[in-house]
Amino acid sequence: MQTFKELFKIYLLFITLFFLGRLGLYFLYFDRLSDISFAQSLLSFLYGLKLDTMTTSFILIVPAVFLAITPQKFATIISKLISGYVLIFLLIALYVENATFPFVAQYDVRPNYLFVEYLKYPKEVTSMILKEYPLQLLMALVMLIVTAWGYLRFSPLHLESAIRTPLWRRILLILPIGALLFMGIRSSYGHRPANISDALYSCNRMANEIAKNSLYSVGYAYYSYNKESNKLIQSYGKINLALAYQRVSKRLNIPLGSELPFNRLEPTHFHSSQPKNLVIFIQESLGSQFVGFSGGDVNITPNLAQLSHEGLVFTNLFSNGTRSIRGLAAMTSGWLPLAGEEVVKRNKSQNDFFTVASLLKPLGYKSSFIYGGEGRFDNMRSWYMGNGFDAVIEQSDYKNPAFVSTWGVSDEDLIIKAHEKFKAHTAKGEKFVSVMFSSSNHSPFELPNGKITFIDGKPRQSVENAVKYADFAIGRFFELAKKEPYYKNTVFVVVADHNVRVYGDDLVPVNMFHIPALIIADGIKPQKFQRLSTQPDVLATALDLIGADLTYPVLGHSIYSDKKQEMALMMFNDTFALRVGTKVAIVQPNEEALTFTYENQHLKSVPHDVELEKDALAFVKVMDDMYNKKLFQVSKGKVCKSDK
Repeated sequence: MQTFKELFKIYLLFITLFFLGRLGLYFLYFDRLSDISFAQSLLSFLYGLKLDTMTTSFILIVPAVFLAITPQKFATIISKLISGYVLIFLLIALYVENATFPFVAQYDVRPNYLFVEYLKYPKEVTSMILKEYPLQLLMALVMLIVTAWGYLRFSPLHLESAIRTPLWRRILLILPIGALLFMGIRSSYGHRPANISDALYSCNRMANEIAKNSLYSVGYAYYSYNKESNKLIQSYGKINLALAYQRVSKRLNIPLGSELPFNRLEPTHFHSSQPKNLVIFIQESLGSQFVGFSGGDVNITPNLAQLSHEGLVFTNLFSNGTRSIRGLAAMTSGWLPLAGEEVVKRNKSQNDFFTVASLLKPLGYKSSFIYGGEGRFDNMRSWYMGNGFDAVIEQSDYKNPAFVSTWGVSDEDLIIKAHEKFKAHTAKGEKFVSVMFSSSNHSPFELPNGKITFIDGKPRQSVENAVKYADFAIGRFFELAKKEPYYKNTVFVVVADHNVRVYGDDLVPVNMFHIPALIIADGIKPQKFQRLSTQPDVLATALDLIGADLTYPVLGHSIYSDKKQEMALMMFNDTFALRVGTKVAIVQPNEEALTFTYENQHLKSVPHDVELEKDALAFVKVMDDMYNKKLFQVSKGKVCKSDK
């Protein structure tokens, strides 16, 4: 029985640690639980215990095996190895629990696959953590040291004594211990074992996040996002694939093609013998709350306010997702969100995936992706170069930049570099298409001196000041462009990749997907477009304005087309929301689809709209199928090399 006793002690160590972390989140975000009863909020601890038990049962497999089968003569050395194993996992769990608090503060969810994903970029992430969370890092380090010392000095485990019990007795315990661990890992009497979805017991999203286990969440999400298998897609539900394509075709109002599903000819509404250049300036984390024409604070973005009177503004625009690579895919390719990792980082989309560069290359356009940071981040350089772009300009291409932050050169350095490149194209008589991506509005919000008047009452390194600086760079860009001949021959798009921090208690915080977009082109009639729109709609509108008939698979419509639909597909972590008008259908892994109405910037539960829920599932299946079968391509031509 001592073997059981020692394993139970290890179990209690981890359960106590996970409970304390969950208790901290519960008190910290208690005000976010106001729409559910106190008794219901306590269920977070009950459902959390299930996930904690699953996680701890995985950890206990190794100690259980060695405690059961180790001969007595190896008792000393094996007991030390088991003790070290437990300490390592205890410190890992403690570190993840500590990291949970700043992670939730930043992303409003427990640590997920991003927690591991960004470890691929140690330079940027380490610098950000040291500058943004120095106190939290110090506290975590102290806790890790104290825990390690306390464990080694006062460990309650007596593993050597357990191993010195007769071997035959311990071997007899293999089956009952194995059965207990199996039940702990499954934590379900159903056909399928329990998983992260078992924590989704409430319509209050924060209650669900409190119920989760961070260590399990990281492992589960990382596995799900990187396996690129049918299991992830199957977890959303079943639907006939042919019917799914028909549903998506009808919802998008795009006919199905014979070879490539949504590839079609789109005649321009602004025909010109000399098609215009196209510049898409994607803004990092520019939420609608910071921009006057989309309902935000006009004082933070005065340049956008001024420019809004000169062009077309989207006041009811919603982003694809909450990560930059989803915004880049949307505005470069007209793509909608994909379950799992986005196409920018996926293997099957590194070549011949449709982009504006591959679309306009046959018309003689030179193309570039211009970024202030390192192009390797999120695989951006590889994806753009592999999909038709002639040049990728990144941090190493800036000579003597005026200001460099954790994430690269400043937005002003970026726009000056782009401006010089556009002038060079014009001097050579070349048409051009360019995607620019800003980076200044990113934690820890490092900003140059002497460019903006910092906002009273806000820390210098705040999101509000970062947005104000980004607005300054936008204004400076147009100031420079208006002095050059290329200005009148170019369609300019300024659009956000996503909002600054997507948070809220709804299953999908739809209001935090609201972003601004502005299109300026010579001869365009200034107007506010107030109908529900997506990022692919913005791209389709910009392509319409360049003045050429084009054949493309963009999953949206120009606002000047009578085919334009009022719908938006949004992805929040692994949950999809299809909004049509004021109705929203939500599908998530291993859970029943739900229907809501979007009222006063919040979701209100209503009876199932089965057809809308099927449409939402259809989008999930179709996007995955198009990626896997490479059905979002335009050409198989050779890719030009960089001319950096």
